[in-house]
Amino acid sequence: MFWVIGFLVLLVALLIPILAIVLDAPALRHLLERRFGTADMKELRDLAGKVTRLEDDVDDLGRSVQTLREETQFLQQMLENPEQRPAPKSLTPPKS
Repeated sequence: MFWVIGFLVLLVALLIPILAIVLDAPALRHLLERRFGTADMKELRDLAGKVTRLEDDVDDLGRSVQTLREETQFLQQMLENPEQRPAPKSLTPPKS
C-alpha cells in the first residue's frame, strides 16, 4: 500500500515541472493565441480598414487643395492682367 502512495506522490512531483514546461512552450502559446485571440485579429482588420479610408480621404483632400491652388492662380492672373481677359460678349435681342 505504501508503494502506491509513494508512486502517486512521485508522479505528482514529476508532473508539476513537466506541466510548467509544456504550458510555457511557445508552440502552445501560439496555439492558444490562435484559438482565443480572434478578437485581436478582428480589431486589427477594422483598424486596417479605417487606415485605408483615411488614406483615401487624404488623397481626395490633396486633389481638392491642388484644384483650389490652380483656380486661385488663374483668378490672380486675371486680376493682375486685365488686358488678357476675354472681351465680354454682348447679347443681341432675339428677332421676332
